[in-house]
Amino acid sequence: MAIAQAAADRNIAHTNAFDLSESALRQQRNAKWGKYGPDVLPAFVAEMDFAVAEPIQQAVRRVVDGRDYGYPLRNGEKAGVAVAAAFVARMKDRFNWDVDPDLVLPLADLVQGTYAPVLAFSEPGDGVVLQVPNYPPFRDVIQTTGRKLIALPMRDDGTRFVCDTAEIAGAVDKRTRIFVLCNPQNPTGRVFTRAELRAMARFAIERDMIIISDEIHSDLVYPGHQHIPLASLGPEIADRTITITSPTKSFNIPGLRCAVLHFGSARLRERFLQRIPARLMGDPNAIGVDATVAAWAQGQPWLDAVMAHLLRGRDRLVGRLRTEMPEIVCRVPEGTFLAWLDCTKLAFNTTAFDFFHDRARIAFSAGETFDPICSQFVRFNFATSMPILDKLLDQMATAVRR
Repeated sequence: MAIAQAAADRNIAHTNAFDLSESALRQQRNAKWGKYGPDVLPAFVAEMDFAVAEPIQQAVRRVVDGRDYGYPLRNGEKAGVAVAAAFVARMKDRFNWDVDPDLVLPLADLVQGTYAPVLAFSEPGDGVVLQVPNYPPFRDVIQTTGRKLIALPMRDDGTRFVCDTAEIAGAVDKRTRIFVLCNPQNPTGRVFTRAELRAMARFAIERDMIIISDEIHSDLVYPGHQHIPLASLGPEIADRTITITSPTKSFNIPGLRCAVLHFGSARLRERFLQRIPARLMGDPNAIGVDATVAAWAQGQPWLDAVMAHLLRGRDRLVGRLRTEMPEIVCRVPEGTFLAWLDCTKLAFNTTAFDFFHDRARIAFSAGETFDPICSQFVRFNFATSMPILDKLLDQMATAVRR
């Protein structure tokens, strides 16, 4: 017990070293702290209020101090090879998943990595299964490319959010080409079990669908839960699974723009490249490459401290909601640093986003952007310092009491 407590204390001490104050955060030129007015506390876009891990900072400094801005090579090869190798090592170390580096395609932007498979494996008018509520760019992909959204609802079972493909069996036809999986799920914070993943994969296999598996939050999983890469569940599942991921969420470097697509088989990769030439996908930039390699290879001690902090923040958030604002329903997130808040019982005469923005001076993510029927929900990003988290909760509670 004493050893465990000492480890926890070290993690908390480490965490305090990278907590950023509100004044420091407001000086940054990022979307989270720059979009709204100076009297509004932001808790929306999915980035964390923590200073970046030192190995990442050192990797960036090496490029900047060396004025090394030419076409990047790493170890005599294209820089993307280093990203692929770092991804392979990370997947083996974290998830005991053996990945072929030849099936990894580095790219600059994860949303780009969402659009490209939709364009490669479907045509306008084809169906795309999407868990709802879900990350808004997925809905945008479907609408922008003229595909048909087939919504797979995430249902609150009284403890957590679950989905059942039996609900959409009648809506899926031969023109339903793609199944989009988000695991850990954004915004509900679910981390799907092996049985749930197998059930969804079997549904897709039986209907000959390609699976796009967004696993960008895979490092952000709390005790008692386990992230399982979908493509690690066997060759039949891997053969139709494209995994998209990046260190940008877990290591707080979204502006450095580096991500990967992983194809579960050579056949799948070739089918993709027949429709989307590799040159069209572009390459990550030199700073993003080095930051990514440093994050995956050297950033775990920092991330361990972050997870200890996020666990405390999650539990504080849930505890205070239950005691001070019991009308707000929040299922405990199993992963991510995002909480999905159901404010329906408060019977606002406006959207939940507008209520908290106008009355509490807090900017959450608006629920209706994740699903049009969720205007009485907000998504709460709790990846911040404890003083800022308490200030957010205090302002929420005051507004609700009024």
